[in-house]
Amino acid sequence: MRRLALTLAATVAVIGLSACGKSGGSSGSETAAAPEAAPAAAPEPTDAEKQALLAALPAPYNTGDLAHGKQVFAVCKSCHTIVPGGANMTGPNLYGMFGRKPGMAEGYKYSEVVKAATFTWDAEHLDQWLTSPKTFMPGTKMSFVGVKDAKDRVDLIAYLKVETGYKPQ
Repeated sequence: MRRLALTLAATVAVIGLSACGKSGGSSGSETAAAPEAAPAAAPEPTDAEKQALLAALPAPYNTGDLAHGKQVFAVCKSCHTIVPGGANMTGPNLYGMFGRKPGMAEGYKYSEVVKAATFTWDAEHLDQWLTSPKTFMPGTKMSFVGVKDAKDRVDLIAYLKVETGYKPQ
């Protein structure tokens, strides 16, 4: 609730400040065009909402440790973002990846083998990918050697599901 109040206060402040720099027209009949509003970003889920989403995941991901998954993701952050509208870096932005066909993140240049994949990203495919990208999909340009520990992969996948806009069905 406090976050909503701060967001609302910031929005009011921005609107108020945007009007400060406008000078009135000499004839009095001119009206300033309304400033274009940036699309509102979805509010960050609360910890309670994240825990509820975690609990709704299928086993074994519903037992994932989100804090540990975030730590495991620290290695991935050098190449990937996970926020709505986030930048593609060395690797694509991963937001919205679950349920999407590989090679479909807008604005990212994928290897031919990834573009030709016919599955959709789900936890099982991501687990195979994370174990060894080059073994799972020979020809990928991803040079990462993989996450060998199964529990690390469970925690990472749970973290990604919670943080990348996944909606359980």
